[in-house]
Amino acid sequence: MACKRKEKGAFLFHHIQPKMSRLAFQIPLILLIIWIGLVFTSGIEVSGYAFVLFWFALAIGLRSKSELKAFSFPVSILGVVALAMFFPQYFQEIRGFKLTQLINPLIQLIMFGMGATLSWKDFSAVAQNPKSVGIGIVAQFSIMPLMGFLLANFSGLEPEVAAGIILVGCSPSGTASNVMAYLARANVALSVTLTTISTLLAPLMTPLLMKLLAGEFIEIDLLKMMWDIFKIIILPVGAGLIVHQIVGKNGKWIDRILPILSMIGIALIILVITAAGRDGLLQIGPLLVILVLLHNSLGYGVGYGTSRLLGLTEQDARTLAIEVGMQNAGLASGLSQSLGKLVTVGLAPAVFGPMQNVTGSILATFWSKKKPRIKSTKVT
Repeated sequence: MACKRKEKGAFLFHHIQPKMSRLAFQIPLILLIIWIGLVFTSGIEVSGYAFVLFWFALAIGLRSKSELKAFSFPVSILGVVALAMFFPQYFQEIRGFKLTQLINPLIQLIMFGMGATLSWKDFSAVAQNPKSVGIGIVAQFSIMPLMGFLLANFSGLEPEVAAGIILVGCSPSGTASNVMAYLARANVALSVTLTTISTLLAPLMTPLLMKLLAGEFIEIDLLKMMWDIFKIIILPVGAGLIVHQIVGKNGKWIDRILPILSMIGIALIILVITAAGRDGLLQIGPLLVILVLLHNSLGYGVGYGTSRLLGLTEQDARTLAIEVGMQNAGLASGLSQSLGKLVTVGLAPAVFGPMQNVTGSILATFWSKKKPRIKSTKVT
């Protein structure tokens, strides 16, 4: 009897699963058709619900296919952006409390999560792979800042908005790069090392680079920016590192829950920032999107090309491309909030955050299908 039940269950599973898989993509398609119909019949203003639901339904649908699962989070972020653009009034203020005040605490939570995954052994990686680490750090704080400076100068945007492009370029790499490195068959240990070191150097390097490159666009208080970054990054990372040392092997549950909290934190940051800068994005959106896409793409391309020219392996070159191209847009947003210029300086980070999640996923998926010819020495 038990055997027959198992056979019946397997039969139902094999027949229901394909139908569920088809349904997972049919629902987003129906919602997209409804959205297009509403745009032409009633105007784009009343089509928001269908458009937002389309992105979230598509994100759920992508999770039904193992080969497309990596795109689920970036697509859901597009849904978050759509939600903020169509209904900004719900994500700007609640009973007099401005939701932009949540940005820095959320970044600190993400940074705490990063620290909680580290141990002192991670810092010994520099000595074991000094060439790749050295090239990666120099590339991180040279390629994107200079690209941002050039794009800002030729953009024709108002100074404070242009300064936001430079601010993104001067920020360290973000934790999302580690996930993309894993998907791209890159050197994950090197990715974590570069993210960690660039993050710890940010309180010094980001303000100095901003003073040098963005001083003509916006007034930079060097010491205040250093202190702001110290509070946003170093303190929570340090606290997370201490917790990791205390909890040790008993903290596996922390490793499981913190990535989820980090993803929620990233989504909330993007939601609040996009809602706050919605009007500005509508005015200069297309130009800013093009500039940010160019900035992000140049980071990948120049990072990869420079790495190969300097003799790094394919695997390490992929790692550096991702580390250079993907920035900590959340930190840039937090700093623009601290400057009191979230609706101007914060526009570029607001676009860069969702953009890099999409482009990074596409690049990582492309590389995941191409095994590196030469495997680099791992950093442990």
